[in-house]
Amino acid sequence: MSELDKITLTAGGKSFDLPVLQPTLGQPCIDIAALPKESGCFTFDPGFGATASTKSAITYIDGDAGVLLYRGYPIEQLAEQSSFLEVAYLLLNGELPSKQQFAEFEHQITHHTMMHESLKNFFQGFHHDAHPMAMLAAAVASLSAFYHDKLDVEDPADRKMAAIRLIAKMPTIAAACYRYSIGWPFRYPRNNLEYVTRFLHMMFEVPSEPLQLSPVAAKALDLLFILHADHEQNASTSTVRLVGSTGANPYASVAAGITALWGPAHGGANEAVLKMLEEIGTPDNVESAVRRAKDKSDSFRLMGFGHRVYKNFDPRAKIIREMCHKVLAELGVNDPLLEVAMKLEEAALKDEYFIERKLYPNVDFYSGIIYKALRIPTEMFTVMFAIARTAGWIAHWIEQHETPGSRIGRPRQLYTGYAKRDYVPVDKR
Repeated sequence: MSELDKITLTAGGKSFDLPVLQPTLGQPCIDIAALPKESGCFTFDPGFGATASTKSAITYIDGDAGVLLYRGYPIEQLAEQSSFLEVAYLLLNGELPSKQQFAEFEHQITHHTMMHESLKNFFQGFHHDAHPMAMLAAAVASLSAFYHDKLDVEDPADRKMAAIRLIAKMPTIAAACYRYSIGWPFRYPRNNLEYVTRFLHMMFEVPSEPLQLSPVAAKALDLLFILHADHEQNASTSTVRLVGSTGANPYASVAAGITALWGPAHGGANEAVLKMLEEIGTPDNVESAVRRAKDKSDSFRLMGFGHRVYKNFDPRAKIIREMCHKVLAELGVNDPLLEVAMKLEEAALKDEYFIERKLYPNVDFYSGIIYKALRIPTEMFTVMFAIARTAGWIAHWIEQHETPGSRIGRPRQLYTGYAKRDYVPVDKR
């Protein structure tokens, strides 16, 4: 970590100092707030890859070392010893709960799982084959209409209640999106079940027979929710913060995050993995697919390998790989695409091309396989991601409102259009 406390810039013969802010962990940041005034210039950083947009105490990532911390706790420890609801409490409150605190939190979540009956009519407005992410974004945004008169974003108690509602209702709404898309009646949440088990019952239980649910299925999904709960200032979280900076309510802000997550470069990555496996087709085609992936002139790409943040390895991938193999063994799933995935994983882990470039299977690769093994359809993969990420989104939204000096987001631009020009009447063009 740099020990600099300031840097000196010279512009137009004038020198001035910019302070260097030191983090607890990670890279120092140059405070450029005074730059336009002192130099007359803005900074140019497409994609904000070198710009810290906020201070945050929630999540820390070291991509080079393969480190992911939630509130200082390594993801490996949380994945092994915690549960998704406990992690959600940690993200929201900054500390792990006592037994009593967790019991109260779980009680609150459990008793806010119902969605308003009028939302059934809301879903009727969608075409039967609408994408579940479209329904999810719209339904979450509509929560603003149900709670608009009970929400003061400046009131800590109201902010906490909004967080409870979102974490509690997201699985109910997500299950409704799935069941509407296949023509099944909606299932009410069973409050005698735990968070993940309750969700799976809402997804798959039918009135005519009880659901036989494997414990490993609930454990695998809970683990995936932990791994996806937060990931620092990614595109969707930054979107939630940007919308929230305007004073927008948390339901509208989280709905914006859902739409950002929908993109194939973000939350849709595990959906792209399954499409790739379908393109490969059979285990016999894996060697050919690996050769094609190494050919730069070929448009074929292996999806779910490597990560733009983790330069060596994704710490979540090792965790979920073990669970992936356990799920496949426990459930005894016989699916040709899963055979393709396992052979592809084996080939890539042995191939020097991938080893040298550190293109290891990432969390999207394994999560897609687990979702498929649990009979969750491909179009629901990003919805599953959204259920988990809601905990992180709302934690960031609350942190933003509790941070003194927060201001509306207003990025600048480097204008490359026409200079000023005069209007030409249509008969002279």
